[in-house]
Amino acid sequence: MEKFDQILARAAKRHGGPAAFEKMLKAAVAPPLKAKQIAAIPDDRYLSQMAKRVFCAGFVWKVVEDKWPEFERAFFQFAPAKVARLSDEALDELATDVRLIRNRKKIYSVRENAVFVLESAKEHGGFGKFLADWPDDDPIGLSQHLKKHADRLGGASGMYFLRFMGKDTFLFSNDVVAALVHQKILTKAPTSQRDLQAAQNAFLQWRKESGGRSLNHISKILACSIDA
Repeated sequence: MEKFDQILARAAKRHGGPAAFEKMLKAAVAPPLKAKQIAAIPDDRYLSQMAKRVFCAGFVWKVVEDKWPEFERAFFQFAPAKVARLSDEALDELATDVRLIRNRKKIYSVRENAVFVLESAKEHGGFGKFLADWPDDDPIGLSQHLKKHADRLGGASGMYFLRFMGKDTFLFSNDVVAALVHQKILTKAPTSQRDLQAAQNAFLQWRKESGGRSLNHISKILACSIDA
């Protein structure tokens, strides 16, 4: 496994040199939010983003974005308590609504995740507080918690949810996986607990070597360090 400075130097060389690369990183990757900021986000915004990530999975993201104002109206601005009380009949009606994306299982997942948000908020004093308090050195554990307790938020969907809500994490994009294989940390996209932990350990080591860069940035740097 290479040192972080070696990976950074190679990525910068392939993208116009150190100054240009840092400028690109700043524009392309938003820094994670601080714990106070994460804790302050209302629960309805977490549920909205969960639902959006579920509907984006395997679908054209722009179509989802264009329809999202209708989703907000249909699901009471994603107020968790109201969504959790939706009946099967109401959800079935939404699943045939042409203004939305008519996927019954995904429509039902919104109610399931509303229950998850409410339960987490009750236990921790807010869903944002739950996320903010999760240790920054265990994004894999958080991702697996979402996979186990939320609905349809395993793998990439869960990690994108965390990224979009400001929680620092890395992503297993094709380029990141290729880079991890190049570093001999993985042999393929990780599925086992052992491989996931090995990838996390590598990212945490690179974060230490980098002087505290975010996992968001290190993920992008790693992806840029290999041939496209």
